[in-house]
Amino acid sequence: MTDRTYQPSPAGIRAFVALARRLHFGTAAADLGVSQPSLSQALAALEAGLGVTLIERTTRRVFVTPEGQRLLPQAMAAIEAIDAFVAEASGGGGALSGTLRLGLIPTVAPYVLPTVLRGLAERRPELSLRVVEDQTARLVEQLREGSLDVAVLALPAEVPGMVEIPMYSEDFVLALPADHQLAGRRRVDPAALADLPLLLLDEGHCLRDQALEVCRLAGIRPDLGHTRAASLATAVHCVTGGLGVTLIPQTAVASETASGGLATATFANPRPGRRIGLVFRASARREEAYRELAAIIAEVVAAGCDVRREAVS
Repeated sequence: MTDRTYQPSPAGIRAFVALARRLHFGTAAADLGVSQPSLSQALAALEAGLGVTLIERTTRRVFVTPEGQRLLPQAMAAIEAIDAFVAEASGGGGALSGTLRLGLIPTVAPYVLPTVLRGLAERRPELSLRVVEDQTARLVEQLREGSLDVAVLALPAEVPGMVEIPMYSEDFVLALPADHQLAGRRRVDPAALADLPLLLLDEGHCLRDQALEVCRLAGIRPDLGHTRAASLATAVHCVTGGLGVTLIPQTAVASETASGGLATATFANPRPGRRIGLVFRASARREEAYRELAAIIAEVVAAGCDVRREAVS
């Protein structure tokens, strides 16, 4: 039974949350910057004070108990509230500083991250970034559980409890083999995709769904062939090798055509495309700082790529 006079320490709650996220003592300890014995002691003190077992460890695995699963959302909220309290007390509640855990989808990260990192280093040298590249669903889950602060996603994400800040819009470009008859063409009708072997990314990539939506709006059912790729770079290599065509975002054009083996064509107006934005938890209470971050990202990406910058207010 829980002693109602017991006051859990932040260290104990952080240990519990870190273990629940990682399910590994070594990784959780590394995340918190403490030793494994210290992590174990903090968790043991928390469990003893609460009178419940939160984490079980066998010889093969670590898992969260049913009681731990029930208490985990409150533990995560407590840590977030403590962090917000400390940031506000230090005058940093609205400042873009400290360590920021930033997630990006794979069809954005390789093409804009170098520019974004340089831009942030110049404008906010006091900001330290930790970068995670992953598919949308996994980034959203990491946002929910608190292991990410913000994520760059295709909008609308439409996730309950999350705030979306649009940053920029970009066109989709048709990537073709260098000797293709459509190479270099402008104002290509999206309906032309009906007669082309369209290469798609694997399930889970938002660009796959967006490409299929382009086809749906054009009233066609594309020839999807038999090739799927785990990354946009792989899809582009397949196109270069003559296996089909694919859609790439405008921000990827310069990088993917640099070798000279890939040609492109642009679509007729209204050109299909996507909107990219910054997503974060509404409960984070750092909206001012995150809007500043979104504005910087939008500015540096628009300066280096042919995208339409959104007004971040």
